Amino acid sequence: MFVLGLMGSPRKHGNTDLLLDAFLEGAQAKGAVVSKIDVPAKHIEPCQGCRFCEKKGYCIQQKDDMEEMNYLLRRADMVVLATPIFFYGPSAQMKALIDRSQTLWSRRHIMKLTDPKATFSRGFLLAVGATKGKELFTGTSLIAKYFYDAVSARYEGFLGFRDMEAPGAIAHHPTALAEARTKGEELTGAFVGRKRALFLCRENACRSQMAEAFLQYYAGDTFDVQSAGDQPAGEVNPLALEAMAEKGIDLAFRRPKGMDALEDASRPFDLIVQMGCEQICPLTPEGRIENWELEDPAGKPLEFMRTIRDEIEQRVKLLIDSAESD
Repeated sequence: MFVLGLMGSPRKHGNTDLLLDAFLEGAQAKGAVVSKIDVPAKHIEPCQGCRFCEKKGYCIQQKDDMEEMNYLLRRADMVVLATPIFFYGPSAQMKALIDRSQTLWSRRHIMKLTDPKATFSRGFLLAVGATKGKELFTGTSLIAKYFYDAVSARYEGFLGFRDMEAPGAIAHHPTALAEARTKGEELTGAFVGRKRALFLCRENACRSQMAEAFLQYYAGDTFDVQSAGDQPAGEVNPLALEAMAEKGIDLAFRRPKGMDALEDASRPFDLIVQMGCEQICPLTPEGRIENWELEDPAGKPLEFMRTIRDEIEQRVKLLIDSAESD
């Protein structure tokens, strides 16, 4: 399981940072792989309101760090927003990231494409404010709710702490860090017990990507799924994206990766599926291995990609049925 923490405060090691660290410690205690992103350190341009993403499905701005953020948002099982409250809203740096999630909103609500993780991914908000206002967190919570709708994660609520003006004050709060740590454990604990599955092919650009997406789409609540290749390509095959989009499943912003980039690779997998490699991958992790012997669709026309896509879908469904009967 991968938990993404987005730290939105321009002040490092301050109250927001400490609160997020406590949450991520709780998630790690339950076995999650975590990553904390310092949002103010990223180059994220404001949304231009040009509606390009509503027509094309991608942002017209391609020279900043939002592409990387979209990749991480799509990779995460859980996304945690952590922000100070400035004028009853999130920090400007965090708001820029939220506004630019319009690309993901467009793919979901205009193009009618579904992130394979939409059925099980989660979102949570951590917020810290200097004042004691009754409605201090109301606006930011509402913003978070619609951000998580855009990124296809279910909003699980928030923890907010008032009267935290001095740097480091959160460390002296009687319960704040413990509450954040407990919430991290609680939300991550809901994913404990999922079977671990891994799909492998040469480039991790077609077959294994489609299999990972189908298993996430149909049974992501019971399978923790990854895919990889021993010679990862530079991008997912565009025809694979097109073929999956015909099924309403969105592979945008996913990237091929090698087996050295697997999350928590030290733990054995319950099932490893070779998609039809010419030879056994030399770095295959520990686990029960199947070989589906599927022909590589790379370099083949869209019609062939559709055939492989449909066969993978059926095999994934059989895999799920078999797991349920065990």
